[in-house]
Amino acid sequence: MPRTYCVLLILVVTFGALVLRVPRLRQRPMHCDEAVHAEKFNKLLEEGTYVYDPLEYHGPTLNYLTLVPAWLSGEKKYTEIDEFTLRIVPVFFGVLLVFMPLLIADGLGRRGAILAAALTAVSPAMVYYSRYYVQEMLLVCFTFGVIVSGYRFVRSPRVIWAVLIGAFLGLMHATKETCIIAYGAMFLAMVFVLLLRRREGIPTAKSLRIIKPRYVIAVIAAGGIFAGVFFSSFFDNIMGVPDSFRTFLNYFTRAGSNPLHINPWYFYLKMLFWSQYGDGPVWSEGLIVVLAVVGFVAVMRKKGPVGVNQDLLRFLAFYVLIMTVVYSIIPYKTPWCFLGFLHGMILLAGVGAAWLLRIAPKHAGRILLGVLLAVGVVHLLFQAYRGSYQYYDDPRNPYVYAHTTSDVYKITACVEQVAQFHPDGHNMHIQVFFPHNYWPLPWYLRSFNPRNIHWDKQIPIGELPAPVILADPDLESQLLDMFYKNPPPGRREMYVPLFIDPSGKYLECLELRPQVEIRGYVRKSLWDKMEQAKAPPMQRRIQNSEEDRREKIEQKIAKEEKKKREYRNLTTDFADCTD
Repeated sequence: MPRTYCVLLILVVTFGALVLRVPRLRQRPMHCDEAVHAEKFNKLLEEGTYVYDPLEYHGPTLNYLTLVPAWLSGEKKYTEIDEFTLRIVPVFFGVLLVFMPLLIADGLGRRGAILAAALTAVSPAMVYYSRYYVQEMLLVCFTFGVIVSGYRFVRSPRVIWAVLIGAFLGLMHATKETCIIAYGAMFLAMVFVLLLRRREGIPTAKSLRIIKPRYVIAVIAAGGIFAGVFFSSFFDNIMGVPDSFRTFLNYFTRAGSNPLHINPWYFYLKMLFWSQYGDGPVWSEGLIVVLAVVGFVAVMRKKGPVGVNQDLLRFLAFYVLIMTVVYSIIPYKTPWCFLGFLHGMILLAGVGAAWLLRIAPKHAGRILLGVLLAVGVVHLLFQAYRGSYQYYDDPRNPYVYAHTTSDVYKITACVEQVAQFHPDGHNMHIQVFFPHNYWPLPWYLRSFNPRNIHWDKQIPIGELPAPVILADPDLESQLLDMFYKNPPPGRREMYVPLFIDPSGKYLECLELRPQVEIRGYVRKSLWDKMEQAKAPPMQRRIQNSEEDRREKIEQKIAKEEKKKREYRNLTTDFADCTD
């Protein structure tokens, strides 16, 4: 295939990937992890400060890179940014991954590079998590950057390629602590390639002859600079650099003992081959896995497509195998963590598909295989669209993991409505009592003064109720005490449910996440103001006139009672005088 056709086709596929990923970035509710990262970005945006935490939040690259779309949009405050500003960052790196096979097309084979780009573009998992404000897509992209730069260095040893290798290694480290798995996998893959070369009669010393001191220095210097600049918050927090190594201890502890995300070894493979939950649709990226296995076998048997670099393909084969085994062994598993070896599988799948097209019988055989591959790609595209635009927060989607439900929009709308009728507006006092993970509520309540929002897992003894309260249903008995026992006489107010549906029906509770319920309460005095404002003009006039009439009647009764008391007093005085 001519190089020009390869370039044009990959550019077309890249544009298609952009079109598939950008629309409706605000549609899906924020996952709790996304909201936590957004809160971390808040301090960087408004205060210009970032302090790396080795125990949480992962690396700083996601936060600093989000400054770019915020600045381009002219957004300087946390209340001004939205989901688009945040999620466009992983979208950019997800689209870049589609384009990057072009940079090693002479190693993958041009046909393999095109097919790998196409599979990256339509993979349901790659599409879904390209729209997810977490570090994973950045990590996968920087890892591929190391592979691309390493390949180019081997082909043409130059300082620029050594610098790029170091830069991408440093960016990996500054993105997420799981980079250590990719480091180990890449190192072992290189060792296995060298062993195979030696077995074929090529001495290891000859293979390593291109590695010279100046290149090693360039790699180490570039990696240290890029990682150090980010972890030190551009030299404002030097302790962030040693903390970036202490974080690995925390990761190893969490990976082996955290019970929240412990899953069986086949968790990722099952998700890729076949997933169906309840009456939901069937999800499968089995085409990619099968083609990756084909590619692996072809590479190991040295029967891959023509016009490829055998060492690069062997490296990819070993790298994918090691990554898959390690991530399967680690008990701690969340769906987005498998993107590293899934992307490697996609590269091998492109090679496998190209090899099948080469060995297929001419004409009829290749046409049939081409049609089958096209059908498989369209099926992946259909799943990608369905997963990101229809089942985006549905638990029946395997990529939806402990996700926030769309009820969070109802919760936010109800609280915002109360603020319109409270004299303090968005400075209104709000209490949130939730023993579970209450995120992403801080993101959705970011328009309110954070100093006036009280977050707690339990209700403190003697606590007085705020105008609006969000709480776990299990705390209802404690809430009743707070409503009607804690306030002193004369300050007790009645509370009513906060949540209502569009028809005006009270909703006892909503779901923050599947099976994680939350209830809302509001002072009845505020609720009455809201209800009166919602009434039609004529009804409001009737209500007002009725209230006026009642007030006049009450005044009249009060006057009559006063006259009666005065008459009784006068009668009593007269009787006393006659006596």
